[in-house]
Amino acid sequence: MDISTTTDVPSPASHSKVAEQKRAARGATRPGDRIFLGLSRGSGILLLAIMAAIAVFLTYRAALAIGKDHANFLTSFEWNTNVLEPRFGIAVLVFGTIVSSVIAMAIAVPIAVAIALFITHYAPRRMSGPVAYVIDLLAAVPSIVYGLWGALVLVPHMNGLFGWLNDFFGWTGVFSWDEGAPRSMLTVGILLAIMILPIITNVSREVFRQVPRMHEEAALALGATRWEVVRMSVLPFGRSGVISASMLGLGRALGETMAVATVLSPSFDIQASLLNPGGGTFAQNIASKFSEANEFGRDALIASGLVLFVITLLVNGAARLIIARRAEYSGANA
Repeated sequence: MDISTTTDVPSPASHSKVAEQKRAARGATRPGDRIFLGLSRGSGILLLAIMAAIAVFLTYRAALAIGKDHANFLTSFEWNTNVLEPRFGIAVLVFGTIVSSVIAMAIAVPIAVAIALFITHYAPRRMSGPVAYVIDLLAAVPSIVYGLWGALVLVPHMNGLFGWLNDFFGWTGVFSWDEGAPRSMLTVGILLAIMILPIITNVSREVFRQVPRMHEEAALALGATRWEVVRMSVLPFGRSGVISASMLGLGRALGETMAVATVLSPSFDIQASLLNPGGGTFAQNIASKFSEANEFGRDALIASGLVLFVITLLVNGAARLIIARRAEYSGANA
């Protein structure tokens, strides 16, 4: 009986692939690659170390203050740290920070997306360039300049808006106004919206510019109008980018200090109306009280800073989860 044996003969393609893998392996051991790998890895580790150091410092100093607090740190409506039995809490600060940021996002995000769409898909080229340049300039304005403008220009001109809201929506309680100075949460939210508008607009604009031209041309070939092209091709493609831009803006709104401190009339109570003075934010409270605080008072302010640090991390984490769930719309997967 003849027994025949067969042997697998490697194809030229497999030889070429093996050779490429060997060359890549040799390239990874070159001095330049090793240096670049070490620097990249070291940068990532350094960033994690800095974040960990900040968290440890804040946690340690916060624990010293909270351990001596004679009120509930999470629910108390007072801040008095320069007495024998200090009492302080963050309930007002949490409420003010979240409310002002939500107002800013509700105003800024739709306007920013609309401006980005106008620049990329509607405006003539001669107009889109100057408009984009002006938006870029707004992003470079310092916070204190926004605060001075808000105190000297925005606040005096809010009486008309507040009166109109009180006349038509005062029955809700949220927009009732006692005709006091318009240094309230709504004014702060409007100022923050103006401040974060350039960030959201610029990032959204660059994302919309990356939409594959074939997607838009295919929609037009099917008879879609310009708005239908935007709705079916541009917005789905740029959704994750717009979310990222919004989170960048939200991060600035949460941590804004000088502009809020210049415009807001703070008090440690929660107003049901957004038009009446009162409330406060974490950053504004730290900036206004740090210079006059004693050692324990600074620890208490650091404790409030720890809460703001945690809120920011949670917001960024939530943004990452949202973007990961919509990865199919990202430019990398187009």
